[in-house]
Amino acid sequence: MDVDDDVVSCDVVVVGGGIAGLVAATRAAQTGLDVAVLEKGDTADYLCNSRFTGGAFHVCYRNVTEDASALREDIFKSTHGFADARLAAGVASDARTAVAWLKLQGVRFIKSGPDPWQHNFLAPPSLLQPGLNWKGRGGDVMLRTLRGRLEAMGGRLLQGARARGLLMDGNRCRGVRMERAGRAQSVQADNVVLCDGGFQANPALLREYITPAPEKLKQRGAATGHGDALLMARDAGAALVGMENFYGHLLSQEALEMDSLWPYPTLDRIAGAGIVVNRYGRRFMDEGLGGVFMANCIARLQDPLSTVAIFDRKIWEGPATDHLLPPNPHLVLSGGSVIAAKSLDDLAARLHMPGEPLKETVAQFNAAVQTGTTGMLEPRRNSLKTAPHPVLHAPYYAVRLVAGITYTMGGLAIDDMGRVLNERGDPIPGLFASGCTTGGLEGGAASGYVGGLAKSASISMRVGNALAALRQSVV
Repeated sequence: MDVDDDVVSCDVVVVGGGIAGLVAATRAAQTGLDVAVLEKGDTADYLCNSRFTGGAFHVCYRNVTEDASALREDIFKSTHGFADARLAAGVASDARTAVAWLKLQGVRFIKSGPDPWQHNFLAPPSLLQPGLNWKGRGGDVMLRTLRGRLEAMGGRLLQGARARGLLMDGNRCRGVRMERAGRAQSVQADNVVLCDGGFQANPALLREYITPAPEKLKQRGAATGHGDALLMARDAGAALVGMENFYGHLLSQEALEMDSLWPYPTLDRIAGAGIVVNRYGRRFMDEGLGGVFMANCIARLQDPLSTVAIFDRKIWEGPATDHLLPPNPHLVLSGGSVIAAKSLDDLAARLHMPGEPLKETVAQFNAAVQTGTTGMLEPRRNSLKTAPHPVLHAPYYAVRLVAGITYTMGGLAIDDMGRVLNERGDPIPGLFASGCTTGGLEGGAASGYVGGLAKSASISMRVGNALAALRQSVV
């Protein structure tokens, strides 16, 4: 490939240099295909969510080596039946294969804790401290390792190259139009693989599908996912699926101004043990469905910055101290604020919230917890992710919340080989996709989370194998 020409050619062009793109590209290059990766970042450590990742390869917080049928059932359970059966089966069966393949490429893993989902963490692990710590850590090292493997096999990663459109010949994809160094170029290829991440950093798409106020969410990742590939494929007739959900967590609202408060500590445990109320002192969602679900619910509000987590001393000294990088003590140590009061009336006053509705909400919640009738609350409260705790013991606490968005769960509809589907459900010849550019696995009514790394690596392995099979059929 001569990238100085206005029109260049290769067997496979991959859009995006994160884990999904580099796994697909490296696997394809292993089979002898001429591969080029287009990455809009122009530095050696170009930013993407894969570089920021915490590094856990899991499927629904289970070990990727567990029985595939059990993992598949957990995917259906976590997504309340939303997940496409073919994608669920593919990820459940191939996540272990993807991890094993990554190890063969030189990507290092460690066991970071006793729980099964912690048995496959990228090494070196992310530093266990609040704020953003990625340089020289697992995701950063993984991308450098995969890039080295790709280039050793003759593949190329073209930086500063932003895809601008698909080259279509009728209904078949024949390549990509890109812009590089201010110059328009065309990359002709037998197959195109779209892997540039979600649309979490595109305000227009967020407003269309996720939230009425995208400026009131906190970008919890690299904020590089603008949905370029999604928009190009949509223009070419690709179907979209599951666009209304994202993966993220609850953060202190002060994270909007303080980098020390994101991506950790998250406030999911506090909110899940206690309650979350709106500006009127009323609950509005089921806190028991977990932090990802709660972040999505908050994002859908007309004012996503209008919510507060309410809890008491026992929650602060109990569930708030649990899990990795817990809010107690890391929230305060990182400069975050916890509003404290001796009574609910005083707490409401400090929050500029009506006192009587807040006291009534807390009283109803406490009674339901004590009598085991939280399922009768409106909205109901279950214990799927976190058990509810009564809010009884002064001092009472509050933290103003913001929904932190890491990546969008929806995207291009694909089959189990990663082929992009049109509105009729038919594959678009020559067009594949993987990772957070795709939809159909995560999401649904409960904003069900499966696992971004395992999803991306598994589907990309399948894409690479499909490309190899196409090559063999031509040969």
